[in-house]
Amino acid sequence: MKYEEDRVSIPIGDKDRTSGIISLPAKIDRRMGVVIAHGAGNDMNTPLVAFFADGLARAGYPVLRFNFLYKEDGRRAPDNGQTLAKTWAEALSYAKGRLEAKVDVWVAAGKSMGGRIAALMVADGLLPVHRLIFLGYPLHPAGEREKVRAADLDRIKIPMLFFAGTRDPLCDMAGLKEVLQRVTAPQSFLLSKEGTTPFMFRRRLTKRKKKSSLASSRRASRGWQCPHDAPYS
Repeated sequence: MKYEEDRVSIPIGDKDRTSGIISLPAKIDRRMGVVIAHGAGNDMNTPLVAFFADGLARAGYPVLRFNFLYKEDGRRAPDNGQTLAKTWAEALSYAKGRLEAKVDVWVAAGKSMGGRIAALMVADGLLPVHRLIFLGYPLHPAGEREKVRAADLDRIKIPMLFFAGTRDPLCDMAGLKEVLQRVTAPQSFLLSKEGTTPFMFRRRLTKRKKKSSLASSRRASRGWQCPHDAPYS
């Protein structure tokens, strides 16, 4: 399905603004909208985020992806947690204002840090969405598997979809599975056996295998239907 991209400027508080891109399908077949946040070391145009947004838009889902303020300003170090959360909330609010007449159900998706901030906000009741998608969950710092960061997941009530790579240095698979056994919210899990993250692969893999894994991830998200009466957390 064809779609149009609209580059937008999103107000963050009274003084700041950040960039976003709305991907609007020519025909919205599903009244579900997706807002996507990038990870710590990249921005909204990183291939992973752009590819994910493209697949959802082609399937009939309106999508907004956006920059956190530090990337918008050309800085390398992420903003503090409060600023990241504020930017997430304002981006979601902007998407709802633009697409309210077309969308009934909202999904927050994020790559690594972007997903973790969304999870923390949902757990605290600060991000009113119906579902969460994690494009790699940063369960622990690199090389420190014992420092698990997942207390927020136990408090989430809405359905969650996890993408993970078996070689992800920030997410030990055994540790993630152990955490998810304690989580009572509905959850789905898609594992990439060759991924250092869900969508990054070792160089020796062929382009065909990489594209196949990426395509299967998009299909899994598109097939992950959200009921219109799903409650907020």
